[in-house]
Amino acid sequence: QVQLVESGGGSVRSGGSLRLSCTAPGSLLSIHTMRWYRDTPGKQRDMVASITARGSTNYADSVSGRFTILKDDRANAMYLQMGSLAPEDTGLYFCNVVVFGESYWGQGTRVTVSS
Repeated sequence: QVQLVESGGGSVRSGGSLRLSCTAPGSLLSIHTMRWYRDTPGKQRDMVASITARGSTNYADSVSGRFTILKDDRANAMYLQMGSLAPEDTGLYFCNVVVFGESYWGQGTRVTVSS
């Protein structure tokens, strides 16, 4: 069982920045690919960014160049540094990890961007 805990969401104005965090107390995340997803109004859950165990990253086109996914293996944590935020980035952000075929999700952290 893997418990994921997200934090760092909040309300910002367009152009602002936020840093989301995802930790997994008692679990070793660094050996797995980790992902950030978001639920936005009227859309299905979309993947925002991913980072492999080796640190290779991948981004959705909509956030490429504005968001950066990071991890700290010693802290057993993953982060999403979000910049140049726009109202369309508003949503509920989740971290996700698949461990031996089992998909685990955090409870989500809400990001609201006002124009």
